[in-house]
Amino acid sequence: MPTNKTIAFKSYTKENAPKDSAPLIEQSLKNYGFLPNLHAILAEAPATYQAYLDTFALFEHKASFTPLEQQVVFMTANFENTCHYCLPGHSFLMTYKGMPTEVIQALRENAPIKDAKLEALRTYARLLIEKRGHLEDSELQDFLSSGYTQRQALEVLVGLAAKLISNFTNALAKTELDEVSIPHTWVSPSER
Repeated sequence: MPTNKTIAFKSYTKENAPKDSAPLIEQSLKNYGFLPNLHAILAEAPATYQAYLDTFALFEHKASFTPLEQQVVFMTANFENTCHYCLPGHSFLMTYKGMPTEVIQALRENAPIKDAKLEALRTYARLLIEKRGHLEDSELQDFLSSGYTQRQALEVLVGLAAKLISNFTNALAKTELDEVSIPHTWVSPSER
């Protein structure tokens, strides 16, 4: 019989984290200047924490997308996976980095992006999630015809893999927003 009791996930610090997570926490502190609540929870499982940091970094530094295109992929996954934590977090990051407000709003509302190439990227990422990769040839061709490459068709998977880890962790743990994200709090349109 289901209960209403919430299972609480522990939030770690560098002082009480499992031994294998301590260097990962140091890396997060160096990268962000604070320990994001997601990372404090991921510290419970060093392998998961490492996989998240690695896939996120690979997508940011090794994939051939612009920073705005990377955020389109991340935010599409955040929306599709109804991530109450990541969508505000990436909204903050995009705002902080001076990315176009109209793109941020479109991604937050699942509205079409006016830039056709960015919209093709958003649509492709959404279809990959919805169809679990089983796209029609015509859907893949739409992505390629918009100016992206087969390499990029595969690179999107790295961004989605990072988001699977973070979005699903936040759903399980009901991660509290970081202070910087609070002004960007988001409620899914389906829950309004």
